[in-house]
Amino acid sequence: MQGSLLRFYVREGDRHGGRLVWEWLLEQANSLGVCGGSAFRAMAGFGRHHVLHENTFFELAGTLAVEVEFIISDDDARHLLALLHREKIRLFYVHIPARFGVIDPDADRPPTLD
Repeated sequence: MQGSLLRFYVREGDRHGGRLVWEWLLEQANSLGVCGGSAFRAMAGFGRHHVLHENTFFELAGTLAVEVEFIISDDDARHLLALLHREKIRLFYVHIPARFGVIDPDADRPPTLD
């Protein structure tokens, strides 16, 4: 199957409409019919301001990144990006063309990359 890897980077404490942005993104994608999505909390990182944030006791809560990603059809990606635009949410994202599938151990042949 052909589609995209659509990944968003948000700060763990960012909110939209009273919800954490990463939770809101997952909920919205689910309601749009996207087949699946995941959120991953960063251990450390830096962004455009080149300030290193790490998961330590002294780190300010809510400053680390959360990656929210979807393996998604191109149509679903367009719908999700349009929704974010309508909601006026400023997010950094990555869009990478992807081929994806499911390994079926009962199939006659193994999956190919063709």
